[in-house]
Amino acid sequence: MPENLIIAVDVETTGLSPAYGARVIEVAAVKMRTDGEIVETFSTFINPGVRIPQTVTNVHGITNAMLHGQPTPPQAWQQFADFIENHTLIAHNAQFDMRFIRHEYQLLKIPFTNYCHCTLKLSRQKYPELGSHALEHLARHVLGTLPPKTKLHRALSDAMLTAMVWGKMRREK
Repeated sequence: MPENLIIAVDVETTGLSPAYGARVIEVAAVKMRTDGEIVETFSTFINPGVRIPQTVTNVHGITNAMLHGQPTPPQAWQQFADFIENHTLIAHNAQFDMRFIRHEYQLLKIPFTNYCHCTLKLSRQKYPELGSHALEHLARHVLGTLPPKTKLHRALSDAMLTAMVWGKMRREK
């Protein structure tokens, strides 16, 4: 696979920290060329066998019923690992996403060595005047508007927004 690929990723979880038992229930990745052209996407629900608290469902809209019959962590994470290979990743608030991805990989004894850039960190450097650096606010600032059919706090939409924002911010240099 060509070296000029970078992959935007996002996860949706059952809580805020794997240290307190939270698990990933949706993961998505958007493979793009460094010029910003989107090449391929990956998205899957994951059924880790834990319940989603209602307060969390209220954020992303993913219900326990939606996870019924979905891939288990070993199935989903192997597919994800095959998709991202050793490419550089991008995430908005990468610390959050990478903490969960590393935790899931550790549970399955899959090595994780991908480097990850953070659009939240880049946003704070490039646009210190923004009142909020949340992905939605950053996307509106950088792109002018959210793309049609964007579903905030869903992994594929957020990964796609991250890819678009990254591409635009990189071209602004």
